[in-house]
Amino acid sequence: MDVTALSRWQFGITTVYHFFFVPLTLGLSILVAIMETLYLTRKDETYKKMAKFWGTLFIINFAMGVVTGIVQEFQFGMNWSEYSRFVGDIFGAPLAVEALLAFFLESTFLGVWIFGWDRVSTGVHLTAIWLVAIASNLSSFWILAANSFMQQPVGYTLAENGKIVMSSFLDLVKNPNLWVEFPHTEFSGLTTAAFFVLGISAYHLLRKKEINLFTKSFRIGAIAALIALVGVIGVGHNQTQQMVRTQPMKLAAAEGLWHTEDPASFSLFTLVDQAKQKDVVSIRIPKVLSFLAYDDFKGPVQGILDIQQEYEQKYGPGNYIPNITLSYFSFRIMVFAGFFMLLVALLVIIYLLRKKPVEKMKFLSWFPFFLFLPYISNTTGWLLAEMGRQPWVVFGLLKTQDAVSTNLSAGMVLTSLIGFTLIYGVLMVADIYLLKKYAVKGAGSEDLAPVEATAKA
Repeated sequence: MDVTALSRWQFGITTVYHFFFVPLTLGLSILVAIMETLYLTRKDETYKKMAKFWGTLFIINFAMGVVTGIVQEFQFGMNWSEYSRFVGDIFGAPLAVEALLAFFLESTFLGVWIFGWDRVSTGVHLTAIWLVAIASNLSSFWILAANSFMQQPVGYTLAENGKIVMSSFLDLVKNPNLWVEFPHTEFSGLTTAAFFVLGISAYHLLRKKEINLFTKSFRIGAIAALIALVGVIGVGHNQTQQMVRTQPMKLAAAEGLWHTEDPASFSLFTLVDQAKQKDVVSIRIPKVLSFLAYDDFKGPVQGILDIQQEYEQKYGPGNYIPNITLSYFSFRIMVFAGFFMLLVALLVIIYLLRKKPVEKMKFLSWFPFFLFLPYISNTTGWLLAEMGRQPWVVFGLLKTQDAVSTNLSAGMVLTSLIGFTLIYGVLMVADIYLLKKYAVKGAGSEDLAPVEATAKA
């Protein structure tokens, strides 16, 4: 492998690890805030125990997410210095706002929430956890503002030295890609947290432990899951339509569509030979892709080879086709997982509306395994978003091969790749171990780790 490929693998691995932690942090912060709100409004101690239990798991996951994010910041300077020079004037503003406003706000009030049990008023304590939730999700907004620039560059001018400089911060915030990417990420985070709550609650209900508390947790998780999944799928449809306008090659690769069609067919199953630029197997449904793209069964969707020819004329000679197999199956795994989770959420809500005992639900034993579905969907979604954009790191402006630091050797990158993989692997094992340890103990445990221990310190 060359330096570019190794650097891409290194950043890809750290990104996957980072997004193992982040979606749960985004969604669980909101659910913990809702639980504590229910405690104050209903005066039911069950919700207080619930908030402490899920808050403990939130804190563990939050700490791990911070560590993985810091490593990525270093990578921008070490492996991707040419990229950092090119986009620095653009990225500086949103990332500075994220650190100085959102992250500091989140960290400060998380401390108030952890140490404030029975030390500050209930209103102040509730305000603290809601500020943590707001700041956590506000943090993702500014990070996604930077990522959206990579997907759809706006609000910039090209300087004489070849760098880009910001011409309008407002245009950066108004980026159309941001306003589909951000809600999609938020709903994905809430989905992750909802199935996390469902899975762990089901584990305790199957063991007949704290039935009242975990029945209520299960209900909260089910309602959140249904709301989040409707949002994910709805916004995901808007993202597809945005992709048609701004990154048609990504959509064509995700559909294995070689030639432009009007109306365009949707791939039910396709295997391609990318080297020979042909299908090995292709089963397609007529007109459906046009409907997804335009809400109309008529409308052209560009094919891979036609876009390749267009990009060669626009950007010069080169290969502008991403890994089709990776894009195609990432898209389908993400969509299948999303719709399957929606079906599960609907079945649970129907069951709950019938007012039957949750602990006697026939497929309750499957929920600890369903917990992993959002992680699969999140990972494949980000693979499509980032790998489907290749060979561009900033679409239409900077190729990935031109973004790598010029003084790196393959050996240097390989060594750091192995090192980061091992370190992140240890962190993931530690995170899973701690989450499992405190999740299995239950809300009635006297050793509720971070929340209880620090509050009594």
